[in-house]
Amino acid sequence: MTQSFGALGVSAEVEASLADRGIVEPFRIQSLVIPDALAGRDILGKAPTGSGKTLAFGLPVVELVSPDDRKPAALVLVPTRELAVQVTEELTLVGAPLGISVGVAYGGVPVAAQAKRLRGAHVVVATPGRLHDLAQRRLISLDAIRILVLDEADRMLDMGFLPQVERIVDRLPEQRQTMLFSATLDGEIGELARRFTTAPSRFEAQLPSERHSSGEVEHDFVAVTMDDKLDRLVELLETDRELALVFVRTKRGADRLAQKLRGRGVEAAAMHGDMSQSQRERALDRFRNGKVTTLIATDVAARGLDLDDISHVINYDPPEDGKGYVHRVGRTGRAGREGRGVTLVLPEQQGEVGRVAALLGHREKFEASGMKPGRAKLVYSSRKGRRSKW
Repeated sequence: MTQSFGALGVSAEVEASLADRGIVEPFRIQSLVIPDALAGRDILGKAPTGSGKTLAFGLPVVELVSPDDRKPAALVLVPTRELAVQVTEELTLVGAPLGISVGVAYGGVPVAAQAKRLRGAHVVVATPGRLHDLAQRRLISLDAIRILVLDEADRMLDMGFLPQVERIVDRLPEQRQTMLFSATLDGEIGELARRFTTAPSRFEAQLPSERHSSGEVEHDFVAVTMDDKLDRLVELLETDRELALVFVRTKRGADRLAQKLRGRGVEAAAMHGDMSQSQRERALDRFRNGKVTTLIATDVAARGLDLDDISHVINYDPPEDGKGYVHRVGRTGRAGREGRGVTLVLPEQQGEVGRVAALLGHREKFEASGMKPGRAKLVYSSRKGRRSKW
């Protein structure tokens, strides 16, 4: 029997607004989290990108805050500007029927103007660095926060935001509800969860790799050399497809690859952290609207991308580890659509890429390419003599 949002405790007004957008059946993480979150319990959610976790915490947030709150009552911390924008858009839509306003804070735009727009917001979505700056300048008050959400907590730690997160949490009331969502709840994230939550309910959504095994996403590994790597990428981009997201390792690499592809007749745009916020938003808008069907991005810049029309994720540069692979390829195969994840593998990368493929259950696909998984090879990086896998 299909469960409704109303049966989970969501108000009729919000349920109707979801139905108007064609959202009528909760995802698993939403069915698990929403009842306990509405009851005010702390939450730990092991939930990857694309699992539906934004509504899992967003619906309880807009239901629990009040339009009569004169200060921000809920805070959602996210690792990147792009994710902040997307979460804000989603919470704005579900909060509108209840009169809940949502403000957003992230770097790359003037502080004073942003602080002015935050006044009167019932819910604040923010990146840690900018929110800490606003709080230090006393441009935002956090003393009335009753609900704290840490979204993609593992990525915030990976990006070095733990000190800012800790200082922000120190400013919040001790009596509050905390919800933490992460692709993993082990190690440092587990310790963070123990410090920030009290008797939390713990839930786990289906991982992208588990969803992919059902056939929603096809995984391919292509052996290449430095001489033919670009040619193979162009061939992939010339296939019948919708949007293609191509991952590279460095910011300069993103710019160079986009330029090379345009020289080959492929309309491509780059997106990375050295671009201004307006440049990044312009590139993302062109990609989202289909004006550019190929986006070249670094991991950090692509964090938070949540588009249903991405049919291909191509690892031009392989990810650092299995978690990176899952995060990247999880951006295709959305909303019941089929997707394809392709990793281009240089000879010196075959050992480590093969190991990751085997770990994630893609050994047969990797070997079908004619390559064999093996021990990771260590090669010297050109940057400061550091060694890295690949």
